[in-house]
Amino acid sequence: MAQQTLRTSLQLGIYKVIDPFVKLLIKMGLTPNAVTLIGFILNIGVAAIFIWGAEEGVRDDLSEVGWAGALILFAGLFDMLDGQVARLGNMKSVFGALFDSVLDRYSELIMFLGICYYLVANHYFLSSIFAFVALIGSMMVSYVRARAEGLGVEIKGGLMQRPERVVTIGVCALACGIASNYIGGDYKYFVTGIKYHVFETMSIFTFPIAILAVLTNLTAFRRLMDAQKALTALENKA
Repeated sequence: MAQQTLRTSLQLGIYKVIDPFVKLLIKMGLTPNAVTLIGFILNIGVAAIFIWGAEEGVRDDLSEVGWAGALILFAGLFDMLDGQVARLGNMKSVFGALFDSVLDRYSELIMFLGICYYLVANHYFLSSIFAFVALIGSMMVSYVRARAEGLGVEIKGGLMQRPERVVTIGVCALACGIASNYIGGDYKYFVTGIKYHVFETMSIFTFPIAILAVLTNLTAFRRLMDAQKALTALENKA
């Protein structure tokens, strides 16, 4: 409950900052669906940066990771803008809500496609598995909520909802790219007595993805348990 209250407070604070920009978009004639589409196209750009970095970049040059992270955060902004454009512009629609949800799923799938491609191409095989598991968890978080709503209950809990996932991946990718400019993309830290390095520059990006893989699936499981309780209560009332 405290987590949800904090999350709501943060959202309200962000809305106050972005509302002037939202009003500008409305004056320009942009609809919520158009804003959603822009966010989707930007996420295609994220995947393109990762794929280009895998094909044309050098393994120890992590600048593409940083640029992709910046674009992830910018694209994530449009996830908030479309809802505000709908509310402030009085343009809410049932199809708009569906369109937003569908393109959000496509955006996340495409983003993870780029990440997995980059990690596999640069031989970060274990990290690519974690990224794929994080993708599974991300999709299941959304699916459990949607399926529960289809059965008549609303489930929104958990640590790793979409905004948290976007911010985590975007910030960590950006930090990885920035750090590589100072410590080098090939930096590795070894502990005496251990054969393999325990940290490298790329870990700034890959460690959070491993954590994301765990937390997204825990969030999906928690939502499943919450749905069970809510559905059981409904059945008992019937």
